[in-house]
Amino acid sequence: MTNHEVEVLAIGAGPSNLALAVALEESGSTGLANNTLILEQYPDVKWQRNLLLPFARSQVSFVKDLVTLRNPQSRFSFLSFLHAKGRLDEFVNLGTFNPFRRELSEYLQWVANNLDHVGIRYNAKGQSVAPRRADDGTVIGWRVTLTNGDTVDTRDLVVGTGRDANVPKEFAHLPADRVIHSTQYSTRIAQYPIDRPVRVVVIGAAQSAAEMFMAVHKDLPLSQPTLIHRSIGLQNYQTSKFVNELFFPSFVNEFHDSPAESRKQILEEIRLTNYAGLAAPFLDETYSMLYEQKLSGSQRSAVRSMTEVLEAREEDGEVVLELRDRRTGKTDTVRCDLVLLGTGYDQRMPAMVRHLAGQVGIEDIAVNRRYRVDLGESTRAGLYLQGFNEATHGISDSLLSVLAHRSHEITTDLLDRRTVSAERSL
Repeated sequence: MTNHEVEVLAIGAGPSNLALAVALEESGSTGLANNTLILEQYPDVKWQRNLLLPFARSQVSFVKDLVTLRNPQSRFSFLSFLHAKGRLDEFVNLGTFNPFRRELSEYLQWVANNLDHVGIRYNAKGQSVAPRRADDGTVIGWRVTLTNGDTVDTRDLVVGTGRDANVPKEFAHLPADRVIHSTQYSTRIAQYPIDRPVRVVVIGAAQSAAEMFMAVHKDLPLSQPTLIHRSIGLQNYQTSKFVNELFFPSFVNEFHDSPAESRKQILEEIRLTNYAGLAAPFLDETYSMLYEQKLSGSQRSAVRSMTEVLEAREEDGEVVLELRDRRTGKTDTVRCDLVLLGTGYDQRMPAMVRHLAGQVGIEDIAVNRRYRVDLGESTRAGLYLQGFNEATHGISDSLLSVLAHRSHEITTDLLDRRTVSAERSL
């Protein structure tokens, strides 16, 4: 067991913290970049690791990569990646702003491999995070303990892990081998036998649910998939070029400066631009698949709209779902072998952040404009949250759209605080 000490420690080598790493490398502060470490629990970098499906595309323009909107000349841009890989001409010829998801994932690993100063430690899963305190009780830093017993001490902690998976209470008590959340799909489905019939129920009406519904036809060739969801029907994201301006990095200032009630209203009105919807081309593909089944006279799949799950239990070697039709109020039972949950993410702060906030006596977790939690003016330590701040920074906070600018703002705050500390010590 060893102890390592750094100035900045970032948990999770996803888009948020890789964008921060690039911003630090390009900030001119080589010293701080050299003293920054990213912890990644897996042996490599992958974006949406368990939904890297062959057909899946990014729903955000490649121009909104880790750096371009902040520094179009950066060597870390998506176009620089394509050039380095020898695919730039062919990608341009595709005529699309939406690359395959697996290509964006490859881009992230390429960025990680080409960092000169910021370090990444792979296979480093955090077991606990705790504040480090001075003799007077003020928080001066953080200690992350890894599952292998190693510890890492830092002054500033940046959490960019993504939200926790949302498993509705109706499914919480099913045996683990009977239910797969979308965050586990590819890994878990690959362990399932492909040589026997299996009745699969997919829960949800958003992109992840529809992607699993499509993918399981091939992944389990003898499966009979049914998609069940509460809404009136699968629908595309409700967006337009005018609405998309609310995803501009410049809109974050306007949103942050608005009264809390106004922010809440905006989020409610804009919700369907990012949640409970599908990309329009994929929606068409899904409908076409179902129509082709009907055309061939072999209806392998089914979609049940306006249906809610009242209860899920295991009984006699099967999963039993008690359902209610929202149109008629009638209930019925569906039996299946496997449940796939496309139910998204818990909208609360991640459990790790909530636990950490409790240790420092914070009840309501909120960040300032530069994404730093208020720990008190006398506190030397910093805690930055990336991707959890929709309530204060807008719906784009969990998306790729603001990565480049957010990383710049956090980097600026890190450097400004060190300048202030240096001046106070004179």
